[in-house]
Amino acid sequence: MPDTTPDTTPDLPALPVTFRPGRTRAVLVVLAVATFAAITAVGMLLDGLGAGERLSFVLTALLLAGVLFLLARPRVTADEAGVTVVNLTNKRRLAWAEILQVNLRDGDPWAFLDLSDGTSLPALGIQPGIARQRAIQDARALRALVAARSAATPDAPRG
Repeated sequence: MPDTTPDTTPDLPALPVTFRPGRTRAVLVVLAVATFAAITAVGMLLDGLGAGERLSFVLTALLLAGVLFLLARPRVTADEAGVTVVNLTNKRRLAWAEILQVNLRDGDPWAFLDLSDGTSLPALGIQPGIARQRAIQDARALRALVAARSAATPDAPRG
């Protein structure tokens, strides 16, 4: 008798693949450029400011734009050798065998990777913010990659 249950496992994406919150990133980059332009323009257009004061407007604009670009930085990149998680200020390279599970539960601000050393690593590159369905698809795809890569290396230590 043929199996009639629907296949809910995602197709494995071709490696290398990068997961990042695309819409959120686009909004942050546009906001960073607009913020820099607006603050710099105000600093240049105000009468009665000296060169130092104008420079302080530009430096403030650079600082604010830099923070917004930093918020747009997170990503998760999977390749043949493992996964690279880039969060706001740090970057961590993981072998496939180090990742036990990929979690993205209702209410989570981003995905979490349960690691073989007993810790959990936030993966800000998969976050449901603006595009919830995309984040769920990305988490499922990464989960499927972890499962496939774990099966490919059965001698790897698994929790």
